[in-house]
Amino acid sequence: MEPVIEVRGLTARAGAATLLDGIDLTVAPGEVTALVGPSGSGKTTAALALLGEAAPGVRLTGTVSVAGTQVVAAQGPTGSALAARGRLVAYMPQHPAHALHPARRIGPVLTELARLHRPDSARSRSAAAAHAAVALRTAGLPDGGTIRRRFPHQFSGGQRQRVALAQVLACGPRVVVLDEPSTGLDTVARMRLAGELTRLVDGGITVLLLSHDLDLVRAVAARTVLLARGRVVATGPTEDVLPAKPPPAPPASASGPLPSPEGDSRREVTALQAHGLSAWIRPGHRGEVLHDVTVGVREGGCTAIVGPSGSGKTVLARCLAGLHERHRGRVSLFGESLPVLRHRTPRQIRGVQYVWQEVRNSFDERRTVVEQVARTAVRLRRLSPEAAERRATEVCERLGLAPGDTRRHAASLSGGELQRAALARALLAEPDVLICDEITTALDAASTELVTAELARLRRESHTAVLWIGHDLELVERLADDLVVLDEGTVVESGGCHSVLSSPRSETTRQLLRSRHLGTRSASPSAPAPPDVRGKEEPRP
Repeated sequence: MEPVIEVRGLTARAGAATLLDGIDLTVAPGEVTALVGPSGSGKTTAALALLGEAAPGVRLTGTVSVAGTQVVAAQGPTGSALAARGRLVAYMPQHPAHALHPARRIGPVLTELARLHRPDSARSRSAAAAHAAVALRTAGLPDGGTIRRRFPHQFSGGQRQRVALAQVLACGPRVVVLDEPSTGLDTVARMRLAGELTRLVDGGITVLLLSHDLDLVRAVAARTVLLARGRVVATGPTEDVLPAKPPPAPPASASGPLPSPEGDSRREVTALQAHGLSAWIRPGHRGEVLHDVTVGVREGGCTAIVGPSGSGKTVLARCLAGLHERHRGRVSLFGESLPVLRHRTPRQIRGVQYVWQEVRNSFDERRTVVEQVARTAVRLRRLSPEAAERRATEVCERLGLAPGDTRRHAASLSGGELQRAALARALLAEPDVLICDEITTALDAASTELVTAELARLRRESHTAVLWIGHDLELVERLADDLVVLDEGTVVESGGCHSVLSSPRSETTRQLLRSRHLGTRSASPSAPAPPDVRGKEEPRP
């Protein structure tokens, strides 16, 4: 069977840096092929090359053909590449903010994409609307008018991933390239996504999956290609390239989470607390997404917040950081009330630092990364620029970023590298509380270990409190002392982390736990799942 994607000798260079070094890659039609590897290994650069595209300043050589159309030749992208995008191959970026138009409702965008790329829809609005409806349903969203009238900001982060997938499918491509599609998804949504990818392939679409989520790769990919430092180091059936997932560990081991700074007992001093917190999206208290939430994190401790996509976790984090102003209730740092961010003092800003998931837009592409990381220590700790840059380099190196990486501009770093740079930027403030909102979703296992080791060091040596928002329950169980489960903006369960996970009382927690074993033989990704319909505009009555 002829491959639908054929890559030969693909090389990508940015100045003196080699991002891809003569890689060869073939993808067979009608199956999922996974492209995996450490952060910065060249996965996204290779994916963009399939569309005849490259980041600014990147030069492509080699050959790339998709469905018989050559999109990259020896001199770079070909004239045929533009016509192939959408019609033959479509790409979904890791962060949906890069694909969704913030000022347009999703329904008209989907219809327009169908009319642009599907021959039967060019002159037929009804055909284009029908394709848009099918794309929404295939992506796991209902196709009703209420959904189509929403703007991107009216969906949760996980739902925006599904809207971005619907945009890709509306084009009717033969090949879809999905860059970290499970980013921001809870365990139930990841299981649903695995089923959707299986059904895409059954429908005749070929999928190239870029992912650090090896459980998802094991569940859906027939073949896997492993990249490292811009080279293919292994390729073959997934079970041959990736080690088998170990069996799940028994719940609530006696070892518990990381030790606290005071030894065997946790510190009782509450660093950050929200009491009776409610938040809404629209003026006039409309679109309420948090309902009377109380949560706290002890000095030197770690409290984890988990829950389904759209449950309000990020809105809660933004309220605590002072970024979401439409709320009532009390937020305090060591008992002192905290106003919204624009009214906080420099000491209060330094005391609570927030690292969020989609960080690329927070970096100025005209300045080096290390300069921007160091700026935090200059502004909030009054260090000299030279001392701040030395400190920034030290912290970045502990997180796996070499000086050569951080002296580059942001556009040339991968999502995982920028995520660690964003964490380093927050750490240079030496905060009392660090709020981490899905900060490991773009990281490979080795980079995740470096991040968690740094957080453990901060808790142990500096008594830094960590509020951790995440979907990886195994990582949550390793890190957290306390656990809060949110669903539809309400705390449905809270307590000691191991106690909650070993003896869950709420159906939400039980459902998250049942779906955590994706990638094992007992998990079945092809089973149908209900569509993901909840959103920020439709709070629970």
